[in-house]
Amino acid sequence: MAKQTIRRTAANNVYLHKDFHGALSTGIEYLDQQYGPEAVRAYLRQFSSTFYAPLTQALQERGLSALQEHFERIYRLEGGKIQIAFSEDEMILEVEACPAVTHMRQHGYPVARLFYETTKTVDEAICEDTPFLSELLRYDEQTGRSTVRFYRRTP
Repeated sequence: MAKQTIRRTAANNVYLHKDFHGALSTGIEYLDQQYGPEAVRAYLRQFSSTFYAPLTQALQERGLSALQEHFERIYRLEGGKIQIAFSEDEMILEVEACPAVTHMRQHGYPVARLFYETTKTVDEAICEDTPFLSELLRYDEQTGRSTVRFYRRTP
């Protein structure tokens, strides 16, 4: 029998990192218990300012359409259902149920008390140094259902 070689790269695989959220939740809970809520927010701000730097730059250059494209892509990959109301100056993101929270609850992972900060603080950090602000209007801790408003800063 002839030898067969299979060549694959990470790009050949379906996007999936749901257990990352369980590990993140555990890290958030640890930071909260050991150092308090502000340590959680500081960590998420620091992480987000680096990881999402390209998105922040796109938001500065292209406006809210950059965020709209980002969220549509991420929730499509994560299997989440969203609705977006969009204008040049304001975008309302409605998340039916957070795919991360859903996954953690289905698999019995604890969901950190401050897990909502992965929405609130991360979105605020993405908007930092841009013409836009983020406001978490609603968040359900059981499902991660949320409404986030992104809007143009007033001069």
